[in-house]
Amino acid sequence: MNSVRSKDGTPIAYERMGSGPAVILVDGALCSRVFGPMSKLAPLLAKHFTVFVYDRRGRGESGDTQPYAKERELEDIAALISEAGGAACLYGASSGGALAIEAAAGGLNVDKVAAYEPPYVNASGAHRGTDHEARLREMIASGRRGDAVKFFMRDMVGIPAVFYFMMRLMRGMWRKLEAVAHTLPYDAAIMGDYSLPEATLAAVKAPVLIMHGGKTTPLLRDAAEDASALLPNGQLRVLAGQTHNAPAEVLAPVLAEFFAG
Repeated sequence: MNSVRSKDGTPIAYERMGSGPAVILVDGALCSRVFGPMSKLAPLLAKHFTVFVYDRRGRGESGDTQPYAKERELEDIAALISEAGGAACLYGASSGGALAIEAAAGGLNVDKVAAYEPPYVNASGAHRGTDHEARLREMIASGRRGDAVKFFMRDMVGIPAVFYFMMRLMRGMWRKLEAVAHTLPYDAAIMGDYSLPEATLAAVKAPVLIMHGGKTTPLLRDAAEDASALLPNGQLRVLAGQTHNAPAEVLAPVLAEFFAG
């Protein structure tokens, strides 16, 4: 495990593998470099690239300097880009995709961005007028980590009840989710009211690949289509038969083609 200091002094833990152009993987909510999809994706991409997989602040072995702000997460990515030699491609999943797009829009030296189903789902008004970040912070402050995970899964993501109860029965997994529940407000802060950030998308000059699964929800499908249309240099790709959790073996060849092309 390696570590780099972010601008505010927070240590950010990362692993580096492979060789070639640099690619930084940005996790979505509740995931880390050892728990979630990036641990399987990284070695597949490392056949072609130098891959950086890291713990977002507050997760795994990274620090969690307070108070939290989205800008600090962008500084974390900037520190990793510096470690990578000054430029890198970014791939982010779900809210991690939105964070990767923010990084490119913010002037970091990003060559290309790929994002899988960034959840800009507010076109229908489904999330408008709610304050997810405040509700999550209240649950965490009162020690209700399990309630925060439940609220995220059931109310924010819309996971069917049967899948939620199955996860509760998997005690090892549930403990891991509760361990990083305090970072759920961070992802809520990144997404805001979940509306399309038109100005942010318009500011991204790098090529951007937006992907969604062929079997994903209509909200996420529409969000991907709308986001790709607002990007100056954006393209859209549908991964046939996939939902919000596309497997690494499906994503890896698509990402390799895009980053190397």
